[in-house]
Amino acid sequence: MPATKPAARQSANRGLVLGLRQNLAQFMLLVAVNALVGGTLGQERTVLPLLADEVFGLDHYTSALTYILAFGVAKAATNYFAGTLSDRYGRKPVLVAGWLVALPVPLLLIFGNSWALIVAANVILGVSQGLTWSTTVMMKMDLVGPERRGLAMGLNEAAGYLGVAGTALATGYIASSFGLRPGPFLLGAAFIAIGLGLSVLAVRETHHHVKAEAANHKSAHAGTHGGLSSREVFSLTSFRDKSLSSVSQAGMVNNLNDGLAWGLFPVLFVTSGGLSLEHVGILAAVYPAVWGAGQMVTGLLSDRIGRKPLIAGGMLVQAAALAMVAVGQDFAIWLAAVVLLGAGTAMVYPTLLAAIGDVAHPLWRARSIGIYRLWRDAGFAVGALLSGILADAYGIPAAVAAVAVITAASGVMVAVRMRGADHRRHEL
Repeated sequence: MPATKPAARQSANRGLVLGLRQNLAQFMLLVAVNALVGGTLGQERTVLPLLADEVFGLDHYTSALTYILAFGVAKAATNYFAGTLSDRYGRKPVLVAGWLVALPVPLLLIFGNSWALIVAANVILGVSQGLTWSTTVMMKMDLVGPERRGLAMGLNEAAGYLGVAGTALATGYIASSFGLRPGPFLLGAAFIAIGLGLSVLAVRETHHHVKAEAANHKSAHAGTHGGLSSREVFSLTSFRDKSLSSVSQAGMVNNLNDGLAWGLFPVLFVTSGGLSLEHVGILAAVYPAVWGAGQMVTGLLSDRIGRKPLIAGGMLVQAAALAMVAVGQDFAIWLAAVVLLGAGTAMVYPTLLAAIGDVAHPLWRARSIGIYRLWRDAGFAVGALLSGILADAYGIPAAVAAVAVITAASGVMVAVRMRGADHRRHEL
């Protein structure tokens, strides 16, 4: 594990040290917790689109995708409040609350006898994911300081999405052997129980590390000082700052195409390609597996070459992969496409979070992360709605092609607008 530089800074009044190596035990515990957060989400990736079709008979894509719309809206809104609440009450209480909220989800997915209950489960899951995933991101940034921020975010997101991938693959096999319910969702129940136990018993508060970093922080420019109100932070992150707003729109488009992949890819693979449930499970797992594993490389790479090339390039790679899905008709083409889609997403995902940390002042970084994640996860809702309407009207391939064009335009916007040297500011 690369060591931080002498800028693993010590707080004079608390004796705290920032740095990845210096806080490795607690950092890796949070990595494990985030893998469980990802697994809780992954219980749905393979099974729920098929549940909508085979159990509830939802043959219109817009109706079937209501669960992703509900999830995206709930998670996006909760992300915003997660940042504010963690600044006010601390990170650990918010993390524990997120796990407690998740407790009813497997029961609703197993016993729900109407689609409304499945949608309700996804509202609750969205709230839980907004609290748990957002908080693990903040806590890792608190611990490592600025020098290895990209690597830290790469490890965090890798753990989460490898959790998604492993669970998507496992639930595909469970469903093919034992049916769509209850088996796949029992795995999710186990993840929630373990995650809650670790968060209560082993995770330590990291909010005080923020003050240690703030004492030595160099602002990106005069408008990013530590005394901003929540309204000013929202405006800066969403619109005014070139880097922060570029990151926010790219995150939204990234999750727009992920919402498409989540909701429509399994249906496309079955209806157009005639693939078996096992093959659908493989494709549903490969995409987040490449995405997850790749982030261990791309996060560190962004520390060395900068955030902008990886974000702009990754969006263009995703666009090419979506175009391949749109024109493909067999397992081999789709497998190559989901590998490419995972690689492009790996280039983008941890880098976006690290780019927020480059600009945001430690005293309002949690709020800025929450606002970015609000926009990013709103992409789930936009993607579900847009792709559902397009799929109903023109078919799934046309919906995928349209999202490919939007994704390419997002990459071009990052290339034109985002600053290129924010990640080097702490070295000055």
